[in-house]
Amino acid sequence: MKVGFIGLGNVGGKLSGSLLRNGTALWVHDLNPDFVAQKVALGAQDGGTPAQMMQDCDALITCLPSPEASAAVLAEMMPHVGPGKIWMEMSTTDAQEVKRIGAQVIAAGGAAVDCPVSGGCHRADTGNISIYAGCDRPTFERILPLLTLMGRRVLHTGPLGSASVLKVMTNYLATANLLTLCEALTVMKAAGMDLGTTFEAISISSGTSFVHETESQLLLSGSRDVNFTMDLVQKDIGLFQKLAETHAVPLEISPLIIEMMRDGQRRYGAQAQSDRMIERLEEATGLDIHAPGFPDALIDDEPEERGYEVHPNR
Repeated sequence: MKVGFIGLGNVGGKLSGSLLRNGTALWVHDLNPDFVAQKVALGAQDGGTPAQMMQDCDALITCLPSPEASAAVLAEMMPHVGPGKIWMEMSTTDAQEVKRIGAQVIAAGGAAVDCPVSGGCHRADTGNISIYAGCDRPTFERILPLLTLMGRRVLHTGPLGSASVLKVMTNYLATANLLTLCEALTVMKAAGMDLGTTFEAISISSGTSFVHETESQLLLSGSRDVNFTMDLVQKDIGLFQKLAETHAVPLEISPLIIEMMRDGQRRYGAQAQSDRMIERLEEATGLDIHAPGFPDALIDDEPEERGYEVHPNR
């Protein structure tokens, strides 16, 4: 299968790297020519334009920063969609938008999948990230070999759009967890607790989580660089809030999280790293939320293995 990959940023660059590392015939495109050149040096082909890539490739993956960016790229590719072509949307996007565009792909004879990832850039870099896939079962079985090169655990979530619904939910939970960890660490520091001991206490307790095991280390080391910016967080939690409003669910915590992140953007910039939210509390209290012995960057030390399908309980 010839595969095209459009969007070689923080996540897309790593996912496409896993495909290359595992011998996939890959064509690439990005608005940044340096990103394209890096992948060409590793064995990819310069795809030229999205339209040309849809002509040349069997499966075309997009991993872009916004629904608008994906829509613009798909508009270029649509004249060349036909039987046998697969569009795979790996961006975190609006479920209704991916269904709208996907319907056009399907009407033209192609197949459409929303397959966002979850687990952090460090796991995307090693092929150990998790992947959700929303599509019909025959399409899922066609693309599963590709997905298991990019991710360790692959979940078929149901029809097109279902994966995007689940993904914005997980990003909402991750953001809520980040903000509560910022508060917990600051309160522990104010109470005179050693922050290294606090980290271990959380890790072995009912309060632990994936976010704690990863991002708390970056909070305490002071690097505060999780490769995920506040504007992307705001997009994702906004999509979750929109989903709740669409289904008339009166959320209380979600609007507060959105406003807290807006405040973080006002203070540090729209594209500041999301972990800098801890600095709001440092400024408010005068406390220094750092501890020795924590890494400046996350490294996935789990050996890379071929991924597999996760089957939900029924």
